[in-house]
Amino acid sequence: MAVDLIARLAEDPPRAALFLDVDGVLAPIVARPEDARVPDGTRAELRRLHDRYALVACITGRASDDARKIVGVPELTYVGNHGHELAPESEAWHGRLRELLSEVEWPHLEDKGLTATLHYRGLDEAAVLPQLEAIAERSREAGFVARFGRKALEIIPPIEANKGTAIRMLLARHELRRALASGDDTTDLDAFRALDGLELAVRVAVSSEEGPPELRAAADIVVANPPEFVSLLQQL
Repeated sequence: MAVDLIARLAEDPPRAALFLDVDGVLAPIVARPEDARVPDGTRAELRRLHDRYALVACITGRASDDARKIVGVPELTYVGNHGHELAPESEAWHGRLRELLSEVEWPHLEDKGLTATLHYRGLDEAAVLPQLEAIAERSREAGFVARFGRKALEIIPPIEANKGTAIRMLLARHELRRALASGDDTTDLDAFRALDGLELAVRVAVSSEEGPPELRAAADIVVANPPEFVSLLQQL
């Protein structure tokens, strides 16, 4: 089944799109997000795919400028902040997020402009989770959506925008009906759902002990790590 889906997608690249998550999919997860990098071999593969497919896009929780540096292939399309960069309404929450974050003290706070992530990888979870729950509650009281992912708390505007809305927008813009979406975390479920109803949809989960079981259940193909995902891309 998996081989058939990949082969069918590779039959007609000019009519297909590839939507790729960055952290945990193209770049291995590391202790500090700022240290993440896409390996050189993966970059070479992405350049090959860019020349072959109608659209290769990185849809990521990072800010797009940050993702572009980490991936190191500027010719790809980048949409960051879980799709909020394509939602003009999210900009209205920029000031409110600054105000909220000014009251938050956290050792690994990633301010991405439109959204924010509080990382707790490597910290004592029993000690920090109650603190994060309190920050999440304060964020919700301020009107934001607060949700937990892979060793992180995400704070995002309450706008109908996510990886799925970004993917649907790009598919419509490029008039494409065949696509692959990849991911490793809860927010990637929106990306998977965005492929519903397409002529050909391939959903790839990069599995981990930290990842949600719902993602594996929703996937057409499951791989164990970023190197296995790159091996899959090489078949395209």
